[in-house]
Amino acid sequence: MKKNPQPGPRPRDPDPSPDPARWRILAVLLTTIFMSLIGVSIVNVALPSIQVSLGATQSDIQWVLSGYALTFGVVLVAAGRAGDLMGRGGIFLIGVTLFTAASIAAGFAPDARWLNAARFIQGIGSGLLNPQGLGMIQQYFRGAERGRAFGYFGTIVGFSVAIGPVLGGVLIELGGSDLGWRLTFLVNVPIGFLVLFLGFKWFPRPLIRALSRTADAAGPQGQSGWRTLDPVGSALLGLAVLAILFPFMESRTSPLTWLMLPTGLLLTAIWVIWERRMARKGYSPMVDLAIFSTSSFTNGVLIMSLYFLGMTSIWVLVALYVQEGLGMSALQSGLFGIPAALLSSWAADWAGRRVMQFGRRIVIGGLWLAVIGLALSILVIYLEEHNLASVWWLMLTLSFVGLAQGSVISPNQTLTLMDVPLDYAGSSGAIMQTGQRIGTSVGIAMITAAVFGSLALTSWPRATMIGFGFIILVILLALGVAWKDLHDRERLRAGADR
Repeated sequence: MKKNPQPGPRPRDPDPSPDPARWRILAVLLTTIFMSLIGVSIVNVALPSIQVSLGATQSDIQWVLSGYALTFGVVLVAAGRAGDLMGRGGIFLIGVTLFTAASIAAGFAPDARWLNAARFIQGIGSGLLNPQGLGMIQQYFRGAERGRAFGYFGTIVGFSVAIGPVLGGVLIELGGSDLGWRLTFLVNVPIGFLVLFLGFKWFPRPLIRALSRTADAAGPQGQSGWRTLDPVGSALLGLAVLAILFPFMESRTSPLTWLMLPTGLLLTAIWVIWERRMARKGYSPMVDLAIFSTSSFTNGVLIMSLYFLGMTSIWVLVALYVQEGLGMSALQSGLFGIPAALLSSWAADWAGRRVMQFGRRIVIGGLWLAVIGLALSILVIYLEEHNLASVWWLMLTLSFVGLAQGSVISPNQTLTLMDVPLDYAGSSGAIMQTGQRIGTSVGIAMITAAVFGSLALTSWPRATMIGFGFIILVILLALGVAWKDLHDRERLRAGADR
């Protein structure tokens, strides 16, 4: 009986002849990413209209955002493993179908409960399709081409973030307070149908493989069929992520909600024990924990988690500062991020083409750009408070943040997944995305709490500067991990040369 593939340090995956359909497959993946990110960024602009149109409470509006993020994070790793075993293309198209159907349901929602139910389903659909996208880039691209593919991925991310708020504002302006916000969901529908058509046309067959007993999946007692998906491990990790994320999303309801956090950590420990037991007995675990012995993967996941813990809060603080602190409109608030998002698109493409040449140094440079941009933004806010500069200078200083995003996210994905066995490409990419979701939720909760706590003692400008200061500290931690990874790679290379 064959043992499970061990994702520790090992020779690279063989480099077979490139699949001639790989660029068409990438086009489908990028179109879908564009759809899902547009759906996220548009919703942020539409929230006030939704609240007025549906008579929604503040809690209802919070769950329009949180419900999507919660289900997205819960299903990620299980969906990634399902794609590894059953076929990434088929699981991807199932996710697109769910996301598109939920967009239709959200667009025609008669009340807030219906809308939030649709957002939960949207999150599941997005959680199904996202790890398949990363896994398929791993599957169909090698070497420098993989870096370019991830660079295009980052370009689409930056463009989507830039165009989303503007498109949302235009749709709400054209459709009015009731129809406008509905159009922000329905705009996903034609893109979803296009993706389904092209996916069915271009994705290799079979789209879905039957789960059957195989040498890799079968344990000593005959693990076969759906059991190869490790349903116990999937349930444990899903519940752990739910318990960890929920307090940061709904902590204002009751302080007792925080009791879920230690429960989530306990469930994580139980999940680790279960996965180790599965691997020890020769079964196919949901996640082969030996992958964490690959330092490039572990360091990359930690870098990305810390990066999202800090950087995601920047745009939340900018929106709060310019709207609540300076009395500007939501549309004016959205304009501050356009140069940064466009530069992020350019930087992602630039970095993707050079990541195999410069490696981790690109990520380190990107993190330093983030620190510089945040420090300069603190200076602008200070000068604006004393009537020495216009707040619009933030468009320039936050451009460094955009360059940082393009130089960090896509290159880090390439470097993190470089030594991951192809059999675990989906679940490994999903682990990295789960770290991003947890980092985002924890960071927004903690940093906004620090800002609102500071408001009791000081002004909006100074509270925002405090928030940016906390983000700088988090990015410096990510820089420390990036330097460690660089030294680990150099040490391994020196050992291999001996």
